Amino acid sequence: MLSDIDVKNALIRSVQTEKNAMNFYQIAAKQMKDADAVKTFELLAREEREHAKHFFDQYDGDDLPSFEEFIAAEPDQEGEWLSDLDKALLSNFNDRKAMELAMEKEKRLEESLREMAAKIEDADVRAIFEENAKSTHNHYMLIESEYARLMGMPHETDIDTFVRE
Repeated sequence: MLSDIDVKNALIRSVQTEKNAMNFYQIAAKQMKDADAVKTFELLAREEREHAKHFFDQYDGDDLPSFEEFIAAEPDQEGEWLSDLDKALLSNFNDRKAMELAMEKEKRLEESLREMAAKIEDADVRAIFEENAKSTHNHYMLIESEYARLMGMPHETDIDTFVRE
């Protein structure tokens, strides 16, 4: 189990990670061409902001600015979410690549959140990590579905019909 200091550090890192994910989706959405893909990334940006707020509200330290100030701060270009996006923008960026990168990021984030939740003794804090892991999994599923649409693949609700034909 994690010490109180480790839990506080995990909360701070999680607030920052969710902000980085929010910035990732905001920046990528501005580069995308497909209107539905843009809407999906804009939705994800709003949800990542909510995730950051959930973690922020659990943090009881006094060393962070207000949530609004934190969210409004310049994006962390050194963070993994944005540094990977920057690399993608430099090389043949397109909607498909943005979604592939987003799926990879969401999958890794879900795993990280679940691992962290397993180490946290405080039930309220653990629940925040577990709920965010579940929501992150839903993000992955949403992106995967949008990716399939963009690529002209059958939608998961059409699979039974597709297989029978």
